[in-house]
Amino acid sequence: MAIMNFGGVDENVVTRDEFPLGKAREVLKDETIAVIGYGVQGPGQSMNLRDNGFKVIVGQRKGGKTWDKAVADGWTPGETLFEIEEACRRGSIIQYLLSDAAQIEVWPRIAKYLTPGKALYFSHGFGITYKERTGIIPPADIDVILVAPKGSGTSLRRMFLQGRGLNSSYAVFQDATGRATARAVALGIGVGSGYLFETTFKKEVYSDLTGERGTLMGAIQGLLLAQYETLREHGHSPSEAFNETVEELTQSLMPLFAENGMDWMYANCSTTAQRGALDWMGAFHDATKPVFEKLYTEVAAGREAQRSIDTNSKPDYRAGLERELQALRESEMWQAGAVVRKLRPEAGAGL
Repeated sequence: MAIMNFGGVDENVVTRDEFPLGKAREVLKDETIAVIGYGVQGPGQSMNLRDNGFKVIVGQRKGGKTWDKAVADGWTPGETLFEIEEACRRGSIIQYLLSDAAQIEVWPRIAKYLTPGKALYFSHGFGITYKERTGIIPPADIDVILVAPKGSGTSLRRMFLQGRGLNSSYAVFQDATGRATARAVALGIGVGSGYLFETTFKKEVYSDLTGERGTLMGAIQGLLLAQYETLREHGHSPSEAFNETVEELTQSLMPLFAENGMDWMYANCSTTAQRGALDWMGAFHDATKPVFEKLYTEVAAGREAQRSIDTNSKPDYRAGLERELQALRESEMWQAGAVVRKLRPEAGAGL
């Protein structure tokens, strides 16, 4: 574990140079990793672990679409693919990768398999941080650990196949064996992390819920839509409004500041763009900071978690969610986006 300085603040960071894959395999050589759930994170993490040479099995409800997906991904029923309870019985490390709502529902079925010395692994701090609300209270004689990739399971798998790593956070909530940190870091390397930074379950879920509702998803959609609507209301065509709002951002500018930072992206734009961005960023900061403060307060108070629990537990939740996603998908901005994406030249194609 190295101490690295981030803008004047020291943090604990684990890299693959100091904790190589061979060391991770040695730490987990006697472990059977049972991945419970095959939805968002399960496929990417389990296949990366398998390809990295760890002993992995998958636990999933038989007969569903995700069971069939697991079979298609190379998991063999009765050998590496089992019903949830059987996988939990066989596993010494149980990766609990069901959705937050499903974790609450399934918890009574897996708790009895958490025998002394096992490890319970999460990729989201929700269930443990809000344990009084979720009822997920692990026994005291097991390790409780977290590795949270900073991206979807699809991105984790895609980057792994490209020979790259996705950064992750890691945390230890409960160390019953004295090996909890080593287990967490080894699993983080095994699932394909480029590097791992230390956090806590509470900080992970607070930052995650804020980020998802903020710049990662909620705020970005709100900002994009506000600009798109303004351009359209002033007579700009759908394609022009979309290109200036979304396409240039995602295809041109995001790769630049991902590569070398916002200042480098600014430096590679026109002086007119630089001046306008520097002049207006303060106004956008001042307008949105109170919203982020309110959001963080709701997260820290547990009210945002309770809304998620209440909403996701409704029997008609999936149908309602699909209606909302359909409305988003069929909005003019994203219908324009679908057309624009089809017009993108293929990689390597000339004009």
